Amino acid sequence: MKETWRWFGPNDSITLEMIAQAGATGIVTALHEVPTGQVWPYDTLVERKQMIEQAGLTWSVIESVPVHNDIKTRTGNFQTYIENYKQSVMNAGKAGIEYICYNFMPVVDWTRTNLNYRLPNNSFALRFEMSDFITYDVFVLERKNARDDYTDEQLQKAEQRFNALTQDELKLLEENIIAGLPGGEGSYDRESIKVAIGEFIELGTEGLRNNLFAFLREIIPVAEEYGVKMCIHPDDPPFSLFGLPRIVSTQDDARKVVTAVPSQSNGLTLCAGSYGARGDNNLVSMAEEFAEKIYFVHLRNVIREADGSFYESEHLSGDNDMVGLIGALLDAEEKTGLQIPMRPDHGHLMADEINAEGVKPGYSYMGRLKGLAELRGVIHTFTEFKKLGLR
Repeated sequence: MKETWRWFGPNDSITLEMIAQAGATGIVTALHEVPTGQVWPYDTLVERKQMIEQAGLTWSVIESVPVHNDIKTRTGNFQTYIENYKQSVMNAGKAGIEYICYNFMPVVDWTRTNLNYRLPNNSFALRFEMSDFITYDVFVLERKNARDDYTDEQLQKAEQRFNALTQDELKLLEENIIAGLPGGEGSYDRESIKVAIGEFIELGTEGLRNNLFAFLREIIPVAEEYGVKMCIHPDDPPFSLFGLPRIVSTQDDARKVVTAVPSQSNGLTLCAGSYGARGDNNLVSMAEEFAEKIYFVHLRNVIREADGSFYESEHLSGDNDMVGLIGALLDAEEKTGLQIPMRPDHGHLMADEINAEGVKPGYSYMGRLKGLAELRGVIHTFTEFKKLGLR
């Protein structure tokens, strides 16, 4: 696999030089300064690509070209935004960037309730706490009919949690959930998110799925023409939030995506942490089934809890079979002849970075460096075993 690193552009506190020192050779980045729905200029793509190449690296994957909510609901100016998206794909292809990661999550992008969950060794991880989320949904946001989505036991626990939180803690919880996390697609205030949630609930699961397929039928032919492979990122977390539809959460969901518009340009991002937050997703099985459709991989691990809560563990010690997954991905590379870009997704906040300014949640340098080293060791071991005929 090709070792890559998420970089947030020229203003990122982690420089391209630091990334090269970590041993990664590929960059995963985006034109974060371009508003969602607008065309990514060809000249800007080329300029950013040259900046990366001058550091001795390659721009391996765009993550992400955001999909405007009007496209997801097929309302408002959706056709204009689709035409803009096509042009961005064209420009990326002309600039020589082969892979575009994107998602079709409604309203909220990747979501956590706690960005500083203290671990036993006093480092910090990202956490999704179900009771805290229900607390916000029912008692702070006061979403219409929210109570209907939860059990009496869940509601009782959430009410106790609500009564125990201070106003400052409730404000932080709201910021974590709706204000937008690194690499996400914007933020909301309390009133605007209620409006957006209502629109997508009315659309429903099959409505959102049909709109994804309609989007792909327009985008994939353009991607084919310009040599671009689109790779959809799963829902994170892979279950309904705010009663919203979820359409890229399971192996069956992924199967529907790749079969809806058959094309080598219509593929998947296998995010181990996202799919793996559900115990019923078998990551090794997914890597085997979709071997020819996996164009990008996020390798991170989670510890799951019975109520749907989870936190991000060390890369090799969570509930997901990371070693088995890497073995299956290496088999996929051998089958297809492609080198899959992978990145160590998220990392614990540790050591000197704990009190440092400007460290993005989940994107610490040392935490990801540790994860990359561990993953590299597994890949190296598999490779050496293969040479010895032991695999």
